[in-house]
Amino acid sequence: MPAAPPFPLRKECPPGACDCQRDELLEQWCAQPEATDIRIMRLTREEEKQLIARIEAMASYADLRRIEDRLYQLLGVRLTITPSANGVRTVMGLQIRLAPRPGLCRRTREAVPAAVRRCLASHPEIVYALLDANDLLGGAQP
Repeated sequence: MPAAPPFPLRKECPPGACDCQRDELLEQWCAQPEATDIRIMRLTREEEKQLIARIEAMASYADLRRIEDRLYQLLGVRLTITPSANGVRTVMGLQIRLAPRPGLCRRTREAVPAAVRRCLASHPEIVYALLDANDLLGGAQP
């Protein structure tokens, strides 16, 4: 049985404050290290702050796609941005979510989409590019 993961782990959330299943994921990793993906546990609070800062500093659609790819490569987390069924008139018309998975803290699940929303609100050209890439713009930009 492995003693500890080869990298620093995110600290535990206070009891009852989170539903991240951190302990269950670590137990599963101890039982089957090669079959358990614990990449999400690499995201410490300090690294989460840096991630939020990077997200808020995005300036283009390419930056958004790069961050989505890096989130999956490094942490195994999928970021999805989809328009709501009622259409997109503002940034609030976009559904921004991190795919749920064991080890992903509730705080992170809320902070990352909020940072993306703040960035998109200050850079509407990224929203236009996102809608255009999904062929939802209909050829007209306001």
